[in-house]
Amino acid sequence: MRFQSMLKFGNGVRNQCRMYMASGLPEFTQKHYNVKRNNYAIVDDKDVNFFGSLMGAQYVLQDAGTDDLLCYNVDFLRSVRGNSKLVLRPGTTQEISEILKYCNKRHLAVCPQGGNTGLVGGAVPVCDEIILSMARLNKVLNIDEITGIASCEAACILENFDAKAREKGLVVPIDLGAKSSCHIGGNLSTNAGGLRVLRYGNLHGSVLGVEVVLANGTILDLMSNFKKDNTGYHLKHLFIGSEGTLGIITKLAILCQTVSSSVHVAFVGLNSFDSVLKTFLNAKRYLGEILSACELIDERSLDASVKQYNLKSPIENYPFHMLIETSGSNAIHDSEKLNFFLEHCMNSGDILNGTVTNEVNKIQEIWKLRELIPTALIRDGFCFKYDISLPLRSFYDIVPVLEGHVGKLAKRVCGYGHLGDSNLHLNVSCEEYSRELYERIEPFIYEHTAKLKGSVSAEHGIGFTKKNYLKYSKSSEAITMMREVKKLLDPSGILNPYKVLN
Repeated sequence: MRFQSMLKFGNGVRNQCRMYMASGLPEFTQKHYNVKRNNYAIVDDKDVNFFGSLMGAQYVLQDAGTDDLLCYNVDFLRSVRGNSKLVLRPGTTQEISEILKYCNKRHLAVCPQGGNTGLVGGAVPVCDEIILSMARLNKVLNIDEITGIASCEAACILENFDAKAREKGLVVPIDLGAKSSCHIGGNLSTNAGGLRVLRYGNLHGSVLGVEVVLANGTILDLMSNFKKDNTGYHLKHLFIGSEGTLGIITKLAILCQTVSSSVHVAFVGLNSFDSVLKTFLNAKRYLGEILSACELIDERSLDASVKQYNLKSPIENYPFHMLIETSGSNAIHDSEKLNFFLEHCMNSGDILNGTVTNEVNKIQEIWKLRELIPTALIRDGFCFKYDISLPLRSFYDIVPVLEGHVGKLAKRVCGYGHLGDSNLHLNVSCEEYSRELYERIEPFIYEHTAKLKGSVSAEHGIGFTKKNYLKYSKSSEAITMMREVKKLLDPSGILNPYKVLN
């Protein structure tokens, strides 16, 4: 399901809404989770008239007895559902500033929304907050092939932004399965990780600057064109990963890397997780500077993408699979290193079978097996998705533990993810949403993660669905300080309420 179309008015929205209706809708979040609405004002005709005069009536979408608002109110997983009656689509930073200034004075709650591809309910309303769609702020502002610095507005779709960068021989240092619909501003707001953190590092390390609109309408210019800029507090880091609760990111500057002229992918099968760990260690030893991705896929995860999308795996099924990618500048050198590494691992008995290629089409086909897993699992019926960081030695242990804990309530329990940065995507699918299964999974999964000193959120944020579990990864002192920062920057609490913090 592509979410790009739902950010447009007209037939695209209506068709998307029909898909939602056909596939079933979740209960309203406010009712399902018994959320008490905060004491915000209720939108009236004067408010709507003000927004229309500011932006133009065509950029104000109201609930007029149709389903046009539905796809803005329901998340990607169809797990949470807001009840907003108003969507605003500003086209400039100044318009966002005026909207927030007005809402702050009127005490109207606002839910900023990008591509709506998040997995923790952070981009849809909990109650009746005004939805502030960022979709029109989608311009690429500048790409400098000499410095590698690219700047753009927040609603640039990641895939489009990367395509523009590649025209200059650069690559945006983040790659996600949702790249065809997610917004780069949303990636920053959740500090998304992606498939190549192993090569590029975490996103906040590549962002040079941001432009942010605060709750009172103040435009905070934190843009920078330098990797080194040690001038006081690095305020940009307050907003990267804050999920729209402290301010709304409208622009950003990011340091891009040069496109690799030599890319190889190996897809291998292994019999045990111990062999997976040994293979990863050898990948770091023997591939070193050219290692760009190291993904783990278990048997059930691969089975989902193969069957749900009618794909063909290049090797037979094994208990574990690894997708290992190298990126360099010398094809002969890289091929020799990769072949030596694979030969070593096969001789040791850790890798049982595999295939390797540097052909673009074949690389894309192999990556499909990994990238389509998230949506393939949704096709099982309903899927509970968890994004956690765990100590590498215990990375996969939680999968069989959870499988034993939920028993026959689940259709499939599986794990895949970014082995290179200890980020496991743990999934539990079933025919349809089950409250009994949900209560078996949570808080068990977070308690188990806490025992292992892991993180309850590796790259998708806290949003609404994880806010009660923040305590498992942050101390009470840290949470208190987070509250104080929120109160300082958004004293009226109008920005993305009910999210991150209780």
